Amino acid sequence: MHVQEWLEAVPPVAIYALVGLVIGLESLGIPLPGEIILVSSALLASQHGEINPVILGACAVAGAVIGDSVGYAIGRRGGRPLLAWLGGKFPRHFGEAHIATAERSFEKWGMWAVFFGRFIALLRIFAGPLAGVLRMPYWKFLIANVLGGIVWAGGTTAVIYYVGVVAEAWLKRFSWLGLVAAVLIGLTSMLVLKRKAKKMQDTTAEEAGAEAEPVGATE
Repeated sequence: MHVQEWLEAVPPVAIYALVGLVIGLESLGIPLPGEIILVSSALLASQHGEINPVILGACAVAGAVIGDSVGYAIGRRGGRPLLAWLGGKFPRHFGEAHIATAERSFEKWGMWAVFFGRFIALLRIFAGPLAGVLRMPYWKFLIANVLGGIVWAGGTTAVIYYVGVVAEAWLKRFSWLGLVAAVLIGLTSMLVLKRKAKKMQDTTAEEAGAEAEPVGATE
């Protein structure tokens, strides 16, 4: 069943709990489609008045912040053996190359890696556990975690909700040009943050490749 159709079949309280749980588990380090669930739920809220977008956004933020904090605690306690174990269980997400890229991002950007990591699926899964493994001071992690959770989870909920409301109004008037404009304006802020986060990740990968090049040349 399509995600949207499935969400329409459950009561609002269950949707709030589902969003918080899925995003929390994803932030903890378990590969789950948190962003898909959040976007689908926010869009559903724009079409059904019984779903409160404020409560939905609050649940999403709470799941993101709590999940990341739990992931941090687990990573700090488990250390690198934990990453090795996760690599064996989830090689597509926690392979050595992925871990190395995420680790370089953390070493270079610190708190910003946690903040902007919210907007990249790979770093969103890694952020909490890896910050713990690398012994990032908790107060730094907490600030970036809370701010990132509010901007990503709360911002995504607000943007998708209002885009859905505006889109429905324009659709009733059959103004496709207005619909396109509303979607573009509504998504701009989130895309800018995603682009900045991706650029940060690409820069880190390029620098890592440049450092490894001389070693390959000597061989």
